[in-house]
Amino acid sequence: MQRNQEECVHEAQRPAITISAIAAEAGVSVPTVSRVLNGRGDVSPRTRERVETLLRDHGYQRRGARPSVRSGLIDLVFNDLDSPWAVEIIRGVEEAANEAGASTVVSAIHRSANPTSTRQWLDNVSARASDGAILVTTDLDSFLRAELQRLDVPAVVIDPAGVPELDVPTIGATNWTGAVGATEHLTGLGHRRIGFVAGVPGLWCSRARLDGYRAGLDAAGIPFDPELVVEGDFDYESGFRAGSALLELPAPVTAVFAASDQMALGVYEAVRKKGLRVPEDISVLGFDDLPEARWASPPLTTVRQPLAEMGKLAARTVLRMLQGEGVASPRVELATRLVVRESTAAPRQA
Repeated sequence: MQRNQEECVHEAQRPAITISAIAAEAGVSVPTVSRVLNGRGDVSPRTRERVETLLRDHGYQRRGARPSVRSGLIDLVFNDLDSPWAVEIIRGVEEAANEAGASTVVSAIHRSANPTSTRQWLDNVSARASDGAILVTTDLDSFLRAELQRLDVPAVVIDPAGVPELDVPTIGATNWTGAVGATEHLTGLGHRRIGFVAGVPGLWCSRARLDGYRAGLDAAGIPFDPELVVEGDFDYESGFRAGSALLELPAPVTAVFAASDQMALGVYEAVRKKGLRVPEDISVLGFDDLPEARWASPPLTTVRQPLAEMGKLAARTVLRMLQGEGVASPRVELATRLVVRESTAAPRQA
């Protein structure tokens, strides 16, 4: 009996095995072990078997393991909720979650303005035992990823801020292709001086849309002019400022392509304040196809980004991961398409 007690004490004092130790012994990377733990499909059967055997042999226990009964909650996290764009994402996530009998908790964490907000959100996730997390336009850094793994919370990123890690599924849109098509629409109408209102610098989608604009110009044989690119912030106010700046150039633009509908509507106001009209004097084109695009005067030509569909797919992906199902593709981009309305026309003849 004494011996059994000593053996129990010895077992209790053994240090907990870590994912890093499992990875080293299996001869694979830490993200590969993470993919096995999360039931991801992008791991070879032989590697999966080797990792799972080591996990069993070492008695690996996930820290912060969640209750056997799920909470039925999915966290949806934004950097900014003050946008109709966010509303469309929420609509898609909630529709898919409701179909599965789950509920959505919507949060905003402003990591740059308040570094402690991430820690507070993680504490809340732990307290309510959320089943999964969907993060929007987020840079899922090593700290946040490690904490979500510790809490055993599978995560999906919509529109990642930077180059995403391979062990976290991402849902996005064909930003580059959409921007190429938008620019080619304007060049096809005969425009040669096309201003571009860029999105938030550093975001993956912003870079893709700027690159698509440049590619569209190149396809039409139009040299890229950096003077025609003005930085925006995806909101109405920055669109107004950028539009005003473009309209003050010595050689005015005849069209403006804005990297979001909100900025395009800000350009509308800049055109109005200048005493000009859309599209008679200036063609304007946006990106997103928010409900406001259809209600604008004139209705806005824009690139439709399937925001609600992106939200639905993200929620369904999290739910599949919770069932232990593999993710068919860690990188999904849903198709964009140009929606031509009344805000674009051929340039006025001099």
